[in-house]
Amino acid sequence: MSSTTRFDRAFANAPVIPFSDESKFILFSDCHRGDNSGADDFANNRNIYFHALKQYYQNGFTYCELGDGDELWENLSFDSIFESHKNVYGLMQQFYAEGRLHLIWGNHDMVYKNQSYVEKHLHTFFDRKTDSDQPLFPGIKVHEALILKHTETNQELFLCHGHQADWMNYVAWQFNRFMVRVLWRPLQGAGISDPTSPAKNYYELIKVERRTKKWITQRDNQFTITSHTHRPRFPEPGDIAYFNDGSCVHPRSITGLEIENGAITLIKWQIATTEDGFLRIIRIPLEGPQKLTAYQTK
Repeated sequence: MSSTTRFDRAFANAPVIPFSDESKFILFSDCHRGDNSGADDFANNRNIYFHALKQYYQNGFTYCELGDGDELWENLSFDSIFESHKNVYGLMQQFYAEGRLHLIWGNHDMVYKNQSYVEKHLHTFFDRKTDSDQPLFPGIKVHEALILKHTETNQELFLCHGHQADWMNYVAWQFNRFMVRVLWRPLQGAGISDPTSPAKNYYELIKVERRTKKWITQRDNQFTITSHTHRPRFPEPGDIAYFNDGSCVHPRSITGLEIENGAITLIKWQIATTEDGFLRIIRIPLEGPQKLTAYQTK
């Protein structure tokens, strides 16, 4: 099966979420939430991420997580991840209770394509205080892709993780998971990177982006937002409409995409030092805002 076929299938099966210029979305991905060990890349940025996500919750945004939210290659189960980052899941639980949470699975949490796994691990959690199961995200489904469709312009924004363009991380993901869990996790502390990851292998990154752009072009410049490579992308109007929200495991910062007032913005959250020597978490626009209709092709 080619990457084109995988993208086509994901697009055809994607649930459609209507939105308007009054809608507000924040798109993050590649959090790789782990067990708070030395191999947990998310641990370095968890305070930045939590603060940013709390701001979005308080300001009425809907949270779309575009895959690899949970690091289920390095970790055997979701339980240890949940226990390490309870505050994050508690905040996500608030989004979900208000119908403002949508999850997409990536290669590192591809087990979520199995609904029985989702029901077992995400619908409830074991509360040690009450010694009983309590609701976490009851009834949630994790999708391969989503389509945001504007109620007035009918413009469709296609959201997926992007590993559809990466054979090793889509078809052979179980082999890669085994290698990461057994070999690369122990070596990570020594600074040796996983060569199967396009985020750490520039040659693979370029191949993934090239295949994604080819599919977008074949689909009449379909507005597409992915992640997977960890490299933020924000095209100019008239270019191939390929966006990438980056990741939440950049050194000392996280990146994402905001959709608000019918426009899209690439943003970064990081820790900055004030003139008085205090540390604070700040939001920095990197690109945009740019009207979504600037990329309208139909």
